[in-house]
Amino acid sequence: MTKVHGNTSGLKKAQLKSLENLYRRRIEPGRIGSPELARNLAELSADVRREVSVLIDRRGRVLSVSVADAKGTELPENRQGENRLSGYHLLHTHPRGGELSKSDLSTLFMRRLDAVSAIEVDSEGRPGRVHTAHLTPPGSAAEEEDWRILPAVPSYEIDEFDLGAQVSALEEEIARAARTREAQKEREQAILVQIDTGEVDAEERLAELGELARTAGAAVVYRELVYRRNLKAGTLVGAGKLEELTSRAYHLDADLVIFGQELGPAQAREIEAATGLKVVDRTQLILDIFAQHAQGQESRLQVELAQLRYMKPRLLGAGAQLSRIGASGGSAASGAIGTRGPGETKLELDRRRINDRIAFLEGQLREVAVRREQRRKSRARNDVPVVGIVGYTNAGKSTLLNALTHAAEEPRRVLAENKLFATLRPTSRQGYLSGVGQVVLTDTVGFIRDLPADLSRAFRATLEEIGDSDVLVHVLDASSDAAELHFEAVTRILDDLELADLPAVVALNKVDQARPAELARLQERLEQAGVQTVAISAFKRQGLDELRDAVATALHRQGFAQPGYAEMQSQLAHGAD
Repeated sequence: MTKVHGNTSGLKKAQLKSLENLYRRRIEPGRIGSPELARNLAELSADVRREVSVLIDRRGRVLSVSVADAKGTELPENRQGENRLSGYHLLHTHPRGGELSKSDLSTLFMRRLDAVSAIEVDSEGRPGRVHTAHLTPPGSAAEEEDWRILPAVPSYEIDEFDLGAQVSALEEEIARAARTREAQKEREQAILVQIDTGEVDAEERLAELGELARTAGAAVVYRELVYRRNLKAGTLVGAGKLEELTSRAYHLDADLVIFGQELGPAQAREIEAATGLKVVDRTQLILDIFAQHAQGQESRLQVELAQLRYMKPRLLGAGAQLSRIGASGGSAASGAIGTRGPGETKLELDRRRINDRIAFLEGQLREVAVRREQRRKSRARNDVPVVGIVGYTNAGKSTLLNALTHAAEEPRRVLAENKLFATLRPTSRQGYLSGVGQVVLTDTVGFIRDLPADLSRAFRATLEEIGDSDVLVHVLDASSDAAELHFEAVTRILDDLELADLPAVVALNKVDQARPAELARLQERLEQAGVQTVAISAFKRQGLDELRDAVATALHRQGFAQPGYAEMQSQLAHGAD
């Protein structure tokens, strides 16, 4: 490999040949360079009137020659692991003199170089002082930066610094600190990034992203709201902000970066390449939560279907590993026998596996939908009123269902946790309302704004079961600062499902945690909009009788009442007169 990289336009053949000859240079292992190499680089830089860079490995071999600054130097893409440095250092020239630039230090940090060095070159092509910097261990209290800049030395002393010993000590310290942190770390450490493009609820979205991360099992070590009126095409936030986030992750021992915006396949790859961190977007995070919490057959099928649809456009050739996704059946789980064609590429095989599995899952879900429709028709024949419980995720729907049906013990008890999407499938329980009799109360999957399209499509059949409800109980977390935004998000989803005209009672839940003044304002604004509200605490069993009365009244308007109930009410009314 003798190719000269970078800006070689306009160079003469003799100049290119001299640059190619740099590949023959060898320096003593563990050294930054040699006086001879420094002089050679300075002369070439003066001759071509550009910066010249060489990349040197730990054995003293020149791996790459570039006519470029540190940022434009051709560097290998391989990574040595988070506890290792790259295994090579950069030596380049500064034809106009000067210390290490911001670009030099940025390249050192982002590419985890063993070191970066710059040789000052005077107007006559002679080497001057050599400036060198190397990384510092993460969490170094005595260091203000991610790197340490060494005192400049004359070029004839360039080989006196023992870079090999410095690198060994640094890697040992990084590995020791990583082992200590790993022993103390129980969960993945996450950095959250929410981009504010002018929304009024940007901070609330960042807080919700934190709750999603917590539910997925990550420990949030840092969160940042980044204001960008115009998003960068490749990285959303720009290279400078990515460098800041990488530095933050380096010192906080973060494993991944979670973006509140959905990332395209190319964007995710570019951000991962720039930061060296695992990158997850909001959609992927929600899919992961759904996969963790899916219990019933239908919800597991729907989650896997959504995951495959999300993964399909992001394929880069995952190969046979795809066959392990939901390996409970289907051609993908059996190794895609019969799908291989002559000359077919690995990427095409991957897509075939996914398409086969998607077709299989869709067939399974159609069968589940038929069985669900049969159950719904059975309930309709029995003329039992259905009360659908809907609401934003983690509003307290499952807790309310348990409270209304006295399902405190297994197996009737519904899972209720302080997590987003703790339950993913509709759950029905029998209850009783005075003046109505037996009713069926159905808890549904929690709503969330901007639900990923793949999940929205997958769960549409589940949400449509709400359409069988005669009355809806919309559970709203009254203690949340975003209660009105959550109300609007749920209302939009009901409108999309053409269910907004169903009679509804809004249960303002968690009033024991809400600020009285805020609760009163929320209740007033909703009632001014024509919404019937009842203040409750499902956890403390407060206000449940009032809620039962409100639901029973709504059912009476639909024609559901026990025999003789109307006459009894009439007699009571005449008695009052």
